[in-house]
Amino acid sequence: MADVLETGDFGRIEDFIALAMMEKDVLMTAELRKQQVAQRVHPGDTEEMKGEVGMYLLIADFAFNVGGKIKNVSKVYMFGSLEESLDASNVNKNIANERLKVDYQRLKNANIPFKEKYF
Repeated sequence: MADVLETGDFGRIEDFIALAMMEKDVLMTAELRKQQVAQRVHPGDTEEMKGEVGMYLLIADFAFNVGGKIKNVSKVYMFGSLEESLDASNVNKNIANERLKVDYQRLKNANIPFKEKYF
């Protein structure tokens, strides 16, 4: 098993793209997830406002391998309400996938090998 990178300087996708552009061997895997969270709301100006709103985040967890050392980077691609319609949820998922495609293209341009996954 590879060691986890202890360097605090590598916390963004851009850091690993820069390493790959300097001809370092960088490998990447991604896992996608939907995480439910509760967003706290200030006591409302109206009675309809609740103390908490059910939300979700669409997150990609990237694991970058540089010289056998692993560094994990998570990025939120979209958030939405648990109470939204199916159509709104699908729109949010499509937006998240388009944002993910942009990052995938940047990784491809840096010659970082990976398998594409989508929400």
